[in-house]
Order: sequence, then structure tokens, then C-alpha cells
Amino acid sequence: MATVTSKTGQAVERVSFDSLLKRRLFYTPSFEIYGGYSGLFDYGPPGCALLTNIVDQWRKHFILEEDMLEVDCPAITPEEVLKTSGHVEKFADWMCKDPKTGEIFRADHLVEEVLEARLKGDKEARGQRIEVDEAKDAKKKKKVKDIKAVKLDDAVVQEYEEVLAKIDNYDGKDLGALIVKYQIKNPGTGGDVLPPVAFNLMFETNIGPTGQLKGYLRPETAQGQFVNFAKLLDFNQQGMPFASASIGKSFRNEISPRSGLLRVREFLMAEIEHFVDPEGGKKHARFDEVKHIELDFLDRNTQLEGKTNITRMSIGEAVSLKMVDNETLGYFLARIHLFLLRIGIDPKRTRFRQHMANEMAHYAADCWDAELQSSYGWIECVGCADRSAYDLTVHAKKTGAPLHVRQVRDEPLKFEQWEVALDKKKAGPKFKKDAKAIDDALNNLSQELLEKLSLELREKGKVDIELPETERRVELEKDLVTIEKHQKVIHTREFTPNVIEPSFGIGRIIYTLLEHSYWYREGTEKAAGDTEKRGVLSFPPIVAPTKVLLVPLSNNPDFKLSLQKLGTRLRHLGVSSRVDDSSVSIGRRYARNDELGTPFGVTVDFQSVKDDTVTLRDRDSTKQVRADVDTICNAIKSMVDGKTSWADTQKELPEFTQQEVD
Repeated sequence: MATVTSKTGQAVERVSFDSLLKRRLFYTPSFEIYGGYSGLFDYGPPGCALLTNIVDQWRKHFILEEDMLEVDCPAITPEEVLKTSGHVEKFADWMCKDPKTGEIFRADHLVEEVLEARLKGDKEARGQRIEVDEAKDAKKKKKVKDIKAVKLDDAVVQEYEEVLAKIDNYDGKDLGALIVKYQIKNPGTGGDVLPPVAFNLMFETNIGPTGQLKGYLRPETAQGQFVNFAKLLDFNQQGMPFASASIGKSFRNEISPRSGLLRVREFLMAEIEHFVDPEGGKKHARFDEVKHIELDFLDRNTQLEGKTNITRMSIGEAVSLKMVDNETLGYFLARIHLFLLRIGIDPKRTRFRQHMANEMAHYAADCWDAELQSSYGWIECVGCADRSAYDLTVHAKKTGAPLHVRQVRDEPLKFEQWEVALDKKKAGPKFKKDAKAIDDALNNLSQELLEKLSLELREKGKVDIELPETERRVELEKDLVTIEKHQKVIHTREFTPNVIEPSFGIGRIIYTLLEHSYWYREGTEKAAGDTEKRGVLSFPPIVAPTKVLLVPLSNNPDFKLSLQKLGTRLRHLGVSSRVDDSSVSIGRRYARNDELGTPFGVTVDFQSVKDDTVTLRDRDSTKQVRADVDTICNAIKSMVDGKTSWADTQKELPEFTQQEVD
């Protein structure tokens, strides 16, 4: 059975961990009373609060800090837009089918699952304890049917590991070859599967009552930003570079949703499109602020060697070595890293993996994924791509919209240029319907060829040109065409910006944050040999769903006024709190809110009624301090805003040593 490695290094069965998340209503399967539907989940109250707080920090970290222009565009997108962007033709994964059972698999996941299972079986055969040993009943053993204790040759083990390291680089043909070569079957039945075929991941829909206007639910938020580029540029007073941002739902009709929140059909994305001048090496004005930050890199060359060795270096060094293509891309990799640290992601379980050639979009100059390690392996949670000028170029070509930047040059550009002109009044009657094709052919000639033809025109009095579409050649006399060199002075410059795109999967970040934040402490012994394990989610206060638990010592009515005062004071400070006045012990009330990740607890007791003092408890250490209500509330506000830590509060306020009671 798979295990979750906790924040403190403890091993926790993933079934137990997932049960906690669902029991405490962080998330739950959608439409569960109807049996549930794969790839669809509802967020409960703590899940919604966690998501909202992470998005709020994302806005502050990126939109506010970088002066980005936020837009909110429709999820329903006309087919024509997504045809132009290439999604209709190319937004697909490879799937294969078991013809006997009708079961569908995503081809790369099937290859991964089977080869990883065989490697686990090899470890078991070599006497190494593996997770499958923990499967105690027949149902669990059936799920891991393909794992057999069979020792593999060392060469085969190495070959499997190399294939897994390069799995993202294989296309449909390659995956089909791997399925045949390694005799990969349906893990559940052992049946053969058909060769992989492409499956477009977009949800199709019709717009309007006639059904004639076809559309799709967007698979990303980016296209809405690209088609609004000219308006955003105007709003930004033609200033370059600049960035737009969008936060919203996206939809992908996943072939085989699995792994809870990690692979779903509807999810929240936060995307940035940073528009930059391609001239000058895509430098970034603030790169010096982050160039010292060290990241763990898994570059494409290492992966192509069948290895997963990490290289740790500063982002400045990575850019100077051209491992990362340019400063702007490097700047955002560093900023992504800082954001993940801010919300509580474990830096030791974070790496940046470079896309290999086959998995990278054909128009991309470079692309890196921020991958976070979980009990499901390394998970892509943030993609950061240099999309070059592809998107703006294809939309401009399709619509004729001016999706470019026009700037006045500091110094006029002076140069000589060959120009050709066809006398249309004479060419029309002579060539009739071919006249336009001749004019187009002349205007598409290179400067080198025009120079050659000008010499030919002077010497022979005629030129011979080819009409590309018909491959016919026509002869033009000098009275029909002129080719001359002219002095040109250009005061403005037009260019299509390149785009650096950081793209965040919020649901995946939430799940890995939950794993990275989880640990448990031992409770008091309830009976001989029985020790209770109490789960804790150590979220940073800035993203914790609820910041403070208010706990009255008992249901004594004298405590109500103090609780009301506390709650009102915290609300005015913008700090969320909740009251737990249930009949169970204070220790148990704190314990169940530790499971919800509540970082602080305030206890109201008889002393509070006398002198307006309360105790403040820290979730992780369970240490407590005591002070008056205003002091405690201000200390909480400072910690919630990230200005101070619990260690700072402990130094400033007197410790309270009374133990919690179970």
C-alpha cells in the first residue's frame, strides 16, 4: 500500500491520509450520493478556504508585485479560436483499449505502471521490503496483481529505469513499440491492449440554440489573454514589457482520471502571459534580485541519458550556461520557487524538470516544470514555457488584428532596399486572370533575387519569373515591370512580442501542500499498548483555512462575553476564527483542529473574566503564552501576515505552562 512521507519523515498509509482529508471535508467526490464520477471533486469548507488563501497569496506574489493586468475570460471558447491555436488538432493524449473488457488506459501511464510494478517485484525478489508486503487482504492484492517477486537481469532493470526517465518524450508510435517490446498487458486482467491512438482532451459543446456554432470548454486560460493583447497593450499605454494574468476554471476530458486531485477533469488554473521584446536576449530588469537563488534542476540531456540526477545551481548560473534559455524565463522560475516556499511547499521535495524535445510544443524555445514530490511520485504542478511569438502570430494571421507592438525608434533606421512594381494597367489586359498571381510573385521575391533580376532587366530588357502555385513561368518586358533601389528611412519599429508563460495547477499544488504539511503526534495512552496517533496539518498561517480556534474552558455563561470580544477583535483585524464550545476536553478540541491545520488557539478561562487575559497556543509545538486580549490579537495578526513567527512571539510574551487535558 502506498505511503505518504510526512513533514517529519513519518510513513503514513495514503488510505488513512486521504480518509482524513475527506472526513474533515477538505474535498470529497462530486455527486457521491449517485455513486460519484471519476475526475470530479467538490471542495468542502476548509478546502475552499485553503484554495482561496493560496489564490490570494498568488495574486499578491505575482499580480501585485509584478504590476500585472488581470483579465477574466469565458470558459466557453468558439471552435475557430482553438483551431487557430492548434488545440483542436494537437491537444491530445495517447490512449489504448483492452478490446475484451472495453477498459481504456492512457498509454504512457500504462507503461509506467507496469514497468514500475516489475521493478518493485524485482526488489522484493532481491529481499528488499516493498510496499506491496503491506497488502493484507485479497482485494488489495488483486490491485497489485502485476507485481510479482521476479528477479530481473541487471541490464533489464537499467533499461526499465531509462525508459521511465524518458517516458514524457515518447509519442504514440514509441509507446506502441514499448507495449509490444515489453509485452505490456492490462494489469487487472492480463489481456492484450490495442495500439495507442490520439484522443483530444477538450470537452465539445454547442453555442446557441441552433447547434451550428461549435465550441469547447477551454483547456487553459491563455487564449483569452492572447486575443485581448491589443486592448491590454493600449491599456498599458503601449508600454513593454508587460504581463497579463488570469485565474479561472479549465477543463480536460482526462482519459483515466486517477490520483485524487492530481488528475481531474475540471480544475482551477492561474496563468501569466509575460509579453517581452524578442530583441536583446529577453533580459529582465529585476533578474539581479533573484539570480542568487539556488534551484534543483533536472535538465533534458540528463533525462535523455536515462537518468534523473539533480543539478543544484543558482538561477544566474543556469542562465549564463544557457541551460535556462533566457533571463525572463529564469526570473519566473525563481519567483515560482519563492511562491511555493511561501505557501508551505517542502523545498527538499521540489525540482525543476526541463521538457524534452518530443514533449515540448513545436513553437516553444524552452520549457520547465516545477515538479513536487508526493506519494504518487513527482507531479508537474507549475509549467513555465517560452512560447516564442507563436500565439499572437497565428491569431493575427487568422483575423488580421494588429497583435504587434509599434514603437518609435531612438534613432531612425536608414538602409537601401530593392523595390519592384508591376504596371497593372498594362499587365491586366495582357495576362488577365494571371495578373494578380504575377504581382504576388514579384512582391514575394527576396532582396537577393530582385538585385539579380534588376541586372537582367537592364541587360536583356526582360525578366523571367515563376508563378509558385502553377509552376508556370512568364516573361515580363521592361515596359511592364520596374526594379529599382530606394533609400529607406524608418522611424518606427514593429514586432510581435514573445511570451513567457508560467501556468499553475492550483488543485495539484493544494494536494501536494496537504502531503507536505501532514504529520502526526502520539496522544496519551488510552489503554495498555494502545497509543493514539493525532494528525496535524502544519500550514503556514498565511494559507491556513482558519487562523484561530477560540476555546472556552467550559460552557460557563461568563465566558461568552470574552469570546464575543475576541471574535469581534479578530474580525476587525481580518483574521478568521471559529469557536469550539463542545463538551469534549480542551486537548481533544485542539487535536481535531490540528487536523484542520488551524495554527493558533486561544483559551478563555476564569482568569480571562477577571483580568481580560487569554492563553495563545501554537499548533506545532503546543507551547502556550499568556497576555491581554489586544496583545494576543495583535501577535496573531502579525504572524498571520507573515511579519513575525511563533518564535518571535514566544520571546515577547510570557510562557503559560499549564498542560492540555485530554
